[in-house]
Amino acid sequence: MGISLYEKVFNRHVVRKDNDTYLLYIDRHLVHEVTSPQAFEGLRLANREIWRKNSILAVPDHNVPTTDRTVEIEDPVSKIQVETLDKNCEEFNLLQFKMNDQRQGIVHVVGPEQGSTLPGMTIVCGDSHTSTHGAFGAIAMGIGTSEVEHVLATQCLIVNKFKTMRISVNGKLQFGVTAKDIALAAIGRIGTAGGTGHAIEFSGTSIESLSMEGRMTLCNMAIEAGSRVGLIGVDKKTIEYIKDKPLAPKGVLWEEAKKDWLNLVSDKDVIFDSEVEIDGNLIEPQVTWGTSPEMVSSITSKIPNPGDCKDKTLSSSYQIALKYMDLKPNTPINEISIDKVFIGSCTNSRIEDLRAAASIVGTKRIAKNIKLALVVPGSGLVKLQAESEGLDKVFKNAGFEWREPGCSMCLAMNADKLGPGERCASTSNRNFEGRQGQGGRTHLVSPQMAAAAAIYGKFVDIRELN
Repeated sequence: MGISLYEKVFNRHVVRKDNDTYLLYIDRHLVHEVTSPQAFEGLRLANREIWRKNSILAVPDHNVPTTDRTVEIEDPVSKIQVETLDKNCEEFNLLQFKMNDQRQGIVHVVGPEQGSTLPGMTIVCGDSHTSTHGAFGAIAMGIGTSEVEHVLATQCLIVNKFKTMRISVNGKLQFGVTAKDIALAAIGRIGTAGGTGHAIEFSGTSIESLSMEGRMTLCNMAIEAGSRVGLIGVDKKTIEYIKDKPLAPKGVLWEEAKKDWLNLVSDKDVIFDSEVEIDGNLIEPQVTWGTSPEMVSSITSKIPNPGDCKDKTLSSSYQIALKYMDLKPNTPINEISIDKVFIGSCTNSRIEDLRAAASIVGTKRIAKNIKLALVVPGSGLVKLQAESEGLDKVFKNAGFEWREPGCSMCLAMNADKLGPGERCASTSNRNFEGRQGQGGRTHLVSPQMAAAAAIYGKFVDIRELN
């Protein structure tokens, strides 16, 4: 029987096995300001050193302001968290890109951008969307604060081995259908608990056609399908993306690494614990309408009627969601108007995302009913690249605000928030109640769909704009 990609990488990193529990070696540890303070304090209290400092890359992202950074952070809690990360990294002599460093940005954008993320690695971070890095054929997992301390001290993590699931998407994607739409369609199919206990591998011709940016978007959303791990096999696109990155191997090491990395694919005769097949030809632009990523429909559909659900639990959850979202059953998705637009987050803030959104905006202006439209690059280097291409001017001329890099309005942990009742077209990854601000209503979409919603003031089928 063949071996899956997940098992190949996992088996390489087993330090010790005790019944069904494994001690797994960790290659890369990404650190940010939210989940690390208690972990560093734990080291001090136990008088422990960090086991392998050169495995760590730290960056503030959740709490940083996306406006003027020449002034102090206003929120006292955010200010303390960012300053504490600075102090901890200085004390322990760790590689960190501080708030005003041009390389600063969202940790899951910065890691791959710097070549810190490499195929075959085990990667952890105190953030659930660490699954993003699985796009490089790596096992990447979000961990809790106590586990952050454990990895700092031992370079290992105690884990159970996951089952394996393959989601195969084959076919030619339509114009305007992106990795975000594949992710939402898959979550709509299997549900937010569908991948629980599994490592999800994405494969098929539709996946192979995606850029590395698109693959990162897809793996980023694996956590929303219930899985802590999302992976995609290594191919020439993977290698080309990593080549010449600052922290990537060089010279002879690069040549040796390439040969090894190209073996990081599942064997053809592997048997997965679970298989899901999706026809990529049929995927349409997706829009979430509820308070969970699985509450999603295509742009040509209507909001479902809870009364049509035979499952009473599902019917009840639909009713609660529609009440919070202030939407009525059977409303066409393309009749939902919005107040704000957010293009950014670790899901969709890379240069490809900004180019795609700008191509929809063109020379047009945002609709009069749009209170605020934000474009937040995923890193300082993404921002610099976008500005060199004139994308910032496209957005600003249209009425968007062009911001500094950070997590921004993805979550209500900084100054960028929704007000009660405000409805947002968001390229982020979660649409839970209050995720973007207390009482805020979030609709998850692709960058192109968000840009179009800003221009027309409501959701539109971008395929009709072609």
